[in-house]
Amino acid sequence: MSPPRPVHARAARRLLVAQVIGCVAASECHAEATPTPLAYFLHSAGPASAPVRLLGWGLAALCVGVCVAIATLLALAFRGTREAADLSLQNDATPEDKEAEARGAAAEGRANRGNASGNDSGTASPTDRRANRIVGIGTAISTVLLFGALLSMLRVLAAVADPPRASTLTVHVTAYDWWWKASYSTPSGASFATANEIHIPTGEPVQIELESADLIHAFWVPALAGKTQAIPGQVNRQWIEADQPGIWRGQCTQFCGPQHAHMALEVVAEPPAAFARWTGNQARPAAAPGNAAAQHGAQVFMARCSACHTVRGTDATGAQGPDLTHLASRRLIAAGALANTSANRLDWIAHAQRIKPGSLMPGIVLTPAEAGDLGAWLDTLQ
Repeated sequence: MSPPRPVHARAARRLLVAQVIGCVAASECHAEATPTPLAYFLHSAGPASAPVRLLGWGLAALCVGVCVAIATLLALAFRGTREAADLSLQNDATPEDKEAEARGAAAEGRANRGNASGNDSGTASPTDRRANRIVGIGTAISTVLLFGALLSMLRVLAAVADPPRASTLTVHVTAYDWWWKASYSTPSGASFATANEIHIPTGEPVQIELESADLIHAFWVPALAGKTQAIPGQVNRQWIEADQPGIWRGQCTQFCGPQHAHMALEVVAEPPAAFARWTGNQARPAAAPGNAAAQHGAQVFMARCSACHTVRGTDATGAQGPDLTHLASRRLIAAGALANTSANRLDWIAHAQRIKPGSLMPGIVLTPAEAGDLGAWLDTLQ
């Protein structure tokens, strides 16, 4: 009989269990309040992602069950081996008994060899038969479970292959190193482009046409849909739909160079009326500068930035970088690397290579007066 554990040890164990439960509960509450951006295992926000989330839970449960079964069988095997060893030690025979047992075993072996022609020498022992039966049952169960997982995956693929109804909106998304261009052609006839931010109406399937301008990327907004590759010279398609208003983060998931991790985007789902207002605003050209500082800032932009960027309504028609016509209306800049504030915009202009080394955006040296006026003009691009 083992001695009783000290009271303080049991109390410490209970305290540890309580702390773990408390941490898990706190994490769940925090996850509900502020879900992590790519927590597709816990959250889905549309009909194209919900089946994938359920499939993920099913496959995770299957994997956990297999691991628990294997661990249980290993524990039972070790326990049986240990009990057999203990029994052997307890019933240790004397040297005379061992010698007699050896002589008997040798005589039995000779008799068996002499009678091998009349007996079935391939008959398995009871232990072997039991082991074979266990292996057969395990193989059958594994086959059934794997076949069930295959059928589940095929059903999910069929469920998310096409939207439940025809899409009325198509967004053409082009991947660059390391940002996303989103081009719109709305049913109302409006055409415009934005960068790293895709707006969609809630409750409506949206067709996404994907291609790449340089190398292979992968478009993934896990709360709304699965991954689809963007390949140079090829247009791939997927659809997304949001059940409710919200902002859903996306990410390039195909390694594409040193700034792959900083190639993010956001999908902003809003009610149809709000989406219509947004598209109407985005289709308009940039507003004219309203004061002398903004006018000088526009001149600085034309001289230093217009070769790479477009601002509709001005002479800036560059195509190498994002369209900046309504830059100040976006939440983030630099493909999600910075919040879109006046200070961060100027920081990005001056120190782009420090923020995203290797990007095509060069650091631009400006005088304090030029930076202030340029910032004043960029603030008007709402």
